[in-house]
Amino acid sequence: MTNNTKNSTQKQRVLITGGAGFLGSHLCDRFIEEEYEVICMDNLSTGSADNIAHLIGNDNFTFINHDVTNYIHVGGDLDLILHFASPASPIDYLEMPIQTLKVGSLGTHKALGLAKSKNARFVLASTSEVYGDPLTHPQAENYWGNVNPIGFRGVYDEAKRFAEAMTMAYHRFHGVDTRIVRIFNTYGSRMRIHDGRALPTFMRQALRGNPLTVYGDGSQTRSFMYVYDLVEGVWRLSQSDHVEPVNIGNPDEITILEFAKEIIELTESDSEITFEELPKDDPQVRQPDISLAKEVLDWQPAYDRREGLLKTFDYFKKKALKDTAHIDE
Repeated sequence: MTNNTKNSTQKQRVLITGGAGFLGSHLCDRFIEEEYEVICMDNLSTGSADNIAHLIGNDNFTFINHDVTNYIHVGGDLDLILHFASPASPIDYLEMPIQTLKVGSLGTHKALGLAKSKNARFVLASTSEVYGDPLTHPQAENYWGNVNPIGFRGVYDEAKRFAEAMTMAYHRFHGVDTRIVRIFNTYGSRMRIHDGRALPTFMRQALRGNPLTVYGDGSQTRSFMYVYDLVEGVWRLSQSDHVEPVNIGNPDEITILEFAKEIIELTESDSEITFEELPKDDPQVRQPDISLAKEVLDWQPAYDRREGLLKTFDYFKKKALKDTAHIDE
């Protein structure tokens, strides 16, 4: 990829920070399938060893327990770094606000420094949260966002916005080969059922027969993407020559109230719906404009929402059978 001196018989090597997390672990799988040697780095603050247990013992997989806000050392060559380390759910970044900011700033700085020293391509996992509570709809990459920098969500939003700025600075000043993916709401297996996001919360409540909690009147919208589509988009971006940020998301927009009803129907639950006060700075709309991804990556979602939801619900049901605590705690 970027290391032209590598012997053609040697495998490409990729470091995936946050590799034991929901998204990171699926990326580990994909790069193993693509015959890369994968180095997974995670401090397990929000990731889980269970997510990568099936890869332990694979000759092409190495796990390093490390906090990326500290100096990062990886021996040997690296061809690619995927920087996916970060708390990513509201519960996580509200409970760990300073750590969230440190991962976005110090962690990104350390990972970019490693990319520079190894002459490795660098892919930053950014987020649709950089658009904040958007004033344009749908959101395209040229929209600068509407973010409250001192609000509760600001620790995550600003961490990612800073990470993007740092990434582009390293690209422009140091010539690091960088990519930025802005990820919209993603769901699938290996999500934590208590991570606070709408889908796992609704599925947990439906499995228990409890009321589904909708905030506000439920008219706020989201666009949900199945994790395999996200992985495909990141893979294509990592192999592309496009430097500017790219939205990866499913533009199939739905209100949260409609989504709650959809989960009840899909799970055949008797749950009702209750309403609670809308959290401050909660975005009213969220829908990606994926024109750029279609143009430069030839990418668009392949899974419709029902197909992905059925696969995800099956995962949560199996997980509940293995460990009742995930449902009943």
